[in-house]
Amino acid sequence: MREILHIQGGQCGNQIGSKFWEVICDEHGVDPTGRYQGDNAADLQLERINVYYNEASGGRYVPRAVLMDLEPGTMDSIRSGPYGQIFRPDNFVFGQSGAGNNWAKGFQVCHSLGGGTGSGMGTLLISKIREEYPDRMMLTFSVFPSPKVSDTVVEPYNATLSVHQLVENADECMVLDNEALYDICFRTLKLSTPSWEGMDEMEFTEAESNMNDLVAEYQQYQDATADEEGEYEDGGEESYEA
Repeated sequence: MREILHIQGGQCGNQIGSKFWEVICDEHGVDPTGRYQGDNAADLQLERINVYYNEASGGRYVPRAVLMDLEPGTMDSIRSGPYGQIFRPDNFVFGQSGAGNNWAKGFQVCHSLGGGTGSGMGTLLISKIREEYPDRMMLTFSVFPSPKVSDTVVEPYNATLSVHQLVENADECMVLDNEALYDICFRTLKLSTPSWEGMDEMEFTEAESNMNDLVAEYQQYQDATADEEGEYEDGGEESYEA
């Protein structure tokens, strides 16, 4: 079974990662303390839980994750959050602290290319992981900056200086446009004030439903386009034969 080490860096990467772990814990029936609270008869929840979790003593499941930032503020916010106690204390890396060696069959990194930590420290970390583990999978979730969302003048430079590291060292990169994320929040999810920690369970369920409808609509459009192209090709062949 494939094991993945999740890495989240910088303020943006840690905010995305925190919501990621909330969703993963809910899907696998793991509560904020790391204990399995799902249906014991439902083997599906536990079948692949080792992809993202290590099973510790006492039946607790600990995320296989490293949370890093160059300042402790983001780490303190995560610790005080609803799932802050599920992580191992030495999984938090900030300032002058160090982390022990980690081994996995794959790596995934959440970061931003606009911020200083996510772009500089994040891509440096990716390159070092590639150097140490050249045969391991590297997947990134990279948030690209937009001038309409942030007025920080250095964001374009940070992104320009970092993107070549993704080209060289990442096997797969999920490109997330910050402006598009805001448009989805406003127009599709109907959130007046988008915030990574401002969504309660009901709002998140509604947002998830809206996203599923959007994906289904897009899939229908793709299928219809493929059918039209197939009919066009068939019609062209018949005309040629005639």
